[in-house]
Amino acid sequence: MNASIARRGHYGSPQRQRGVSIVLLAVGLFMLLAFTALAVDGGNLYVARNELHNAADAGSLAGARHLYLKDGSWVNDGTRPYDPSDPDSPYKSAEAWATEAAMDNWSQNEAVEVLSAERGHWSFATRSFTPNPSIDPVDLFERTAEDLDGDPNFINAVEVVTARQQTQVEAFFGRIFGFEGYDVSARSVAYIGFAGNLRPEDVDQPIALCRQALMDPSGNYSCSTGRFIPEGDQTGGWTNFQHDQSGASNANELRNLVCGDGNPDEMRFGEDISTNNGQVQSAFSALYDCWVEKTAKEEVWTLTLPVIDCEEGVAPSNRLVGAVTVNIVWIIDQANNIDNRAPRQMELPPEDSGGDSPGTWSHDGASGAERWDSFVDAFDLQKENGDPAHWSSDPQQSGWRQKSIYFLPSCSYHDPKGQTGGENFGILAQIPVLVD
Repeated sequence: MNASIARRGHYGSPQRQRGVSIVLLAVGLFMLLAFTALAVDGGNLYVARNELHNAADAGSLAGARHLYLKDGSWVNDGTRPYDPSDPDSPYKSAEAWATEAAMDNWSQNEAVEVLSAERGHWSFATRSFTPNPSIDPVDLFERTAEDLDGDPNFINAVEVVTARQQTQVEAFFGRIFGFEGYDVSARSVAYIGFAGNLRPEDVDQPIALCRQALMDPSGNYSCSTGRFIPEGDQTGGWTNFQHDQSGASNANELRNLVCGDGNPDEMRFGEDISTNNGQVQSAFSALYDCWVEKTAKEEVWTLTLPVIDCEEGVAPSNRLVGAVTVNIVWIIDQANNIDNRAPRQMELPPEDSGGDSPGTWSHDGASGAERWDSFVDAFDLQKENGDPAHWSSDPQQSGWRQKSIYFLPSCSYHDPKGQTGGENFGILAQIPVLVD
């Protein structure tokens, strides 16, 4: 009898096993409920956070799109006069544009809250955003990309943080564990850099300038000296603006692009465009006639042109690296008879966003060589080796050369153009990109 009782009370008895099974079943149901809550509420949170991210992205992109005034001359703080005829007139600040765009979005039929919208500086080196309320544009000239990247006063980005706090994301199974709802937030940073991809008609003439002709020995974009084409193999050449082509463009095609509407198609940063090295007589003649008509040979001719990398020389194709605005100060069609053809007067290029010339250079001497040398000094026109482009009786040594285009990179602010992605040649982009 005692042995039978002992056997029935043993740990492995049927009654004891049923008790353990009930406990395990209860724990399993609890875990299943917890995982169900995690799956349902987690999926709901994922959807809500994605929608908040979309709202933050829309806000930061809108703010960066309006970060600068339309002419690129000033950070937009909303205090500039509103122009009803201009739909892009900055009647509100970049932060206000960002906030409004973010709040135009919804998260699960609930209003999106904007916790912050700030302008500031984005650094690629540190992958960080530094808020900065400054409205002063920094000088882009004589600056390397690395220098600008480390300068917190270079206002180049907008950060937006969106949230659901007043109307929390609903908890379903989470209520069982005491959660009434969840606070959710999202953050986005949009960066406005330098012109890269160029939209149709963003550049003016079928001429591509070499980045090597625009940089000083330290690699900074320089607008303090002028150069001319052709001078060496790293100043510039003709282009028909087209990707996926290589070799000399048809002369008629180039001539028809001169004084036209600019690039007919989008130009993509980082890809090769077709280039010509050497003289294309019909295109040059058309360009010369256009210059005379536009300027009467007494005013600078301001053009926006594509910039290419000419490390291996110009042609048959070169990589597009950005865009630059230059002032064409003189074009020589024939080098003979310098006394009749050398300039006598020319306005000086504007040096700031005001757009007014600081004065006019003039020289009415009978000697064309003297007038030319004075002109070269006034505009600081240099040859490839850095020597002044003065006149010389030796055509190989002279800066007075047949069929040459003399240009001075512009130091003024310019209308933003194209999509962010290019190098610094003084032109900010118009279309920002998301960076964080």
